[in-house]
Amino acid sequence: MQYGVCPLSLVSVRLTADNTSEMMTQLLYGDHFKVLESRKHFSRIRIAYDATEGWVDNNQIALVDESTYHEIDTLSAAFSNDLVAAVTNAKNALIPVLLGATVSNAPLLGHTFEGNVVSSRQAKPELLKTAMYYLDAPYLFGGKTPFGIDASGFTQMIYKINGYSLSRSAAQQATQGDALSFIEESEAGDLAFFDNSEGTIDHVGIIMEDNYIIHVNGKVRIDRIDHTGIFNAERGIYSHQLRVIKKLI
Repeated sequence: MQYGVCPLSLVSVRLTADNTSEMMTQLLYGDHFKVLESRKHFSRIRIAYDATEGWVDNNQIALVDESTYHEIDTLSAAFSNDLVAAVTNAKNALIPVLLGATVSNAPLLGHTFEGNVVSSRQAKPELLKTAMYYLDAPYLFGGKTPFGIDASGFTQMIYKINGYSLSRSAAQQATQGDALSFIEESEAGDLAFFDNSEGTIDHVGIIMEDNYIIHVNGKVRIDRIDHTGIFNAERGIYSHQLRVIKKLI
């Protein structure tokens, strides 16, 4: 089996081995993975952090040996805490890295990072401070950065940067943590999940104080939330139907 690390700002992970295929998620700089299948131009990978599988362009990844892969698993992860920063490679060229990049893996790629980092588990109030970095980021299916992000990518990155693990999709995340009976029991930083007309959980956001929620709907935005769901005051409608609130911390 082969192993790899993302050496670029971000890399698309696609449903099939085709650059026009649907993007399922993204690798950020420093993310590591197993290579499950290798073809001439594409490889099917499994991301170490959340076990998401998909196809990446072979020109956009760096292969590492098995010992390096397992060394990464033993390191204390450090994430970039700047909206945009950079690493310097061996030729003194700058490679941009985005908020949440795993910059603790920079030395393994022969790179140097000198920006701000988060390297330990943070207290729950820090979740919302991190979330505000993403405010007004545009919606992008499969996205995980301030330049394009989806609902579950948003919650996953906020928790990841602050030292907590979440799965990739909203439905997967909804299986984690402890369910609360009433919205009044929630506190800032808890997760609220929403379902569609068929009862499938397809949306998630982060509870704020005073019955507000920050989530992704067209962009990362702040709306009201109550027992019914998310109320979009600009449109005068409930945009999402509340299913359950979960406490993970």
